[in-house]
Amino acid sequence: MSSENFDLDDLDPDAKQPSRDDSATTTIATKDLEAIYDIPVQISAVLGKSTMQVNQLLKLGRGAVVELDRKVGEAIDIYVNNRLVARGEVVVVEDRLGVTMTEIIKSDRS
Repeated sequence: MSSENFDLDDLDPDAKQPSRDDSATTTIATKDLEAIYDIPVQISAVLGKSTMQVNQLLKLGRGAVVELDRKVGEAIDIYVNNRLVARGEVVVVEDRLGVTMTEIIKSDRS
C-alpha cells in the first residue's frame, strides 16, 4: 500500500460544484450517505510511541517518564479506526486538549 501526503491548503475551495442538472443525482447520493452518518468511529491522536520490556514496564511508578519517539513540535498521528488518516498539532481549547489537522494522508486501497 502506497500513500501520498498533501496539505489541507492544497484542497481547492473553488472546485467545480455539481450543476443544477446534477441535482437529482446529488440528492440521491446525499440520501444514500445519510445511512452512515450515525456510525460511530474511534479517533486516536498518538503523541508518540515507545518500546520497552515487561520488566521495565513493571518498574514504572507514579512520576515515571516514558520517552517517546517524537520531538517537541513534531506532528502527531491521527488514526480513525486504527488507520492513519492525518497528522496534526496539539491545541488547547478552553481547558481541554484538542488536535488540529495539518496534513491529510491519502492512501491507495488495494
